[in-house]
Amino acid sequence: MQSYTIGQAARLLGVSPDTARRWADAGRVATHRDEGGRRLIDGRDLAAFSVELAKAGGGEEGASYTSVRNAFPGIVTAVKLGDVAAQVEIQAGPHRLVSLLTREAVEELGLEVGVEATARVKSTNVHIDRA
Repeated sequence: MQSYTIGQAARLLGVSPDTARRWADAGRVATHRDEGGRRLIDGRDLAAFSVELAKAGGGEEGASYTSVRNAFPGIVTAVKLGDVAAQVEIQAGPHRLVSLLTREAVEELGLEVGVEATARVKSTNVHIDRA
């Protein structure tokens, strides 16, 4: 399972590293240490926390969110696989994006809950790039 540093988690959550660090210190999101002593957040834990945060509207006050070239970097929070099609949800800061794509594409990209990915939006289509 992929893990994220505090800085990476902050970027995915749309907050400052200091805010992400305070949340970790307060126990709002679980962390563990790697061999080098860096604090890491398990991808599944970060995905669950990002959904919880978005529902609570808990981003930094005054933070602005933009879609630079319609790209939304975030974390995969849900994957529903069918026989042929799949549905992937990404939490990108306060934005929840859902894409319908083939099961084969999901498997080739290695998309699963807790993986960093970027949703790219053009018109009514959402394309997912693995980070």
